[in-house]
Amino acid sequence: MSLLVSPITGLVLRTLTRPSASLPAPLPTSDIDLTHLVVLPGLVDAHTHIFLHAYAETSAIDQMLHESRVERTLRAANHCMSALLAGYTTYRDLGTEGMGESDIGIRNAINRGIIPGSRLFVATNQIASSRGYVIPSENGSNLTIPRLADEADGVDGVRAAVRRRLGAGADIIRFYADQEKRVFGSMKAIVDEAHESDCPVAAHASSPVAVMRAARAGLDTIEHGQDPSQEVLTVMKEVGMIFVPTLTVMEEEVPGYVIVEMYEHTFNAYKVVIKLACGGDIGPVAHGENVRKLELMIAAEIPVKEVLTAATLHGWESCGGLRCRRKFGLLEEG
Repeated sequence: MSLLVSPITGLVLRTLTRPSASLPAPLPTSDIDLTHLVVLPGLVDAHTHIFLHAYAETSAIDQMLHESRVERTLRAANHCMSALLAGYTTYRDLGTEGMGESDIGIRNAINRGIIPGSRLFVATNQIASSRGYVIPSENGSNLTIPRLADEADGVDGVRAAVRRRLGAGADIIRFYADQEKRVFGSMKAIVDEAHESDCPVAAHASSPVAVMRAARAGLDTIEHGQDPSQEVLTVMKEVGMIFVPTLTVMEEEVPGYVIVEMYEHTFNAYKVVIKLACGGDIGPVAHGENVRKLELMIAAEIPVKEVLTAATLHGWESCGGLRCRRKFGLLEEG
């Protein structure tokens, strides 16, 4: 197969099949001979945080409390470039972790060609219930603590929060489902409000109850979902959602027997034909070493072909598919 690619946009203009014997020799300088190589679409990391770096270097809390906004912004720009050089042409960034809406500026700078980096689909601030996702502090006097979430309660409150995120320029809405106060009604309101604007919705959900509530609310992706449950898998399959298991961050944050259970849970999701997307979150693995998540999915006995699909096509679908008004993750015209 041959691909005609625009040198300006990078889009595939045409695909064609022709025998190798028909190719001119030598090839024109504009042609690249890849006949002995495997050609893949650019990889997609479906769960990232560009404003965080590996926790082995600095804990997440210390990064958010003690690193300056300038340092965190410069690190974010470097992370996007490192990812691009590693073959990841798209990052689905699910929250700035104390940097407000700064991901919008990084995204726009990349899109305008000011800095090199993976294309970004960003969530700005995640949506959480009041005090649902905060940096803990016992001494609030004279302290300025970064806000980690757009806090909202009740149906009207969460609808307003979605509108705030969309107004800021978010490409994706992400909310925390692992909260006792995040009842089904408010989850459904988040999803409905976002979908009215063709915006995909992701939920941070670990417990089976949270996953099932979020799935039944009609959202697009479940992030983490590490607590094994056959009932959860049944519901996820019924609604046709995408599962982003974030195995890399689990690898060092949980005991060995738990990661084995997570492997089994991920494999069971594959067996019942739930779409998987590769997302690493952040933690033990630095930006640029994103391929570790593919290795862990293979360790979970997911076939290599399906792992590559999870890291390409399903990554595009987790960004909204055709709703994101871009096509990537597959080798097709356009």
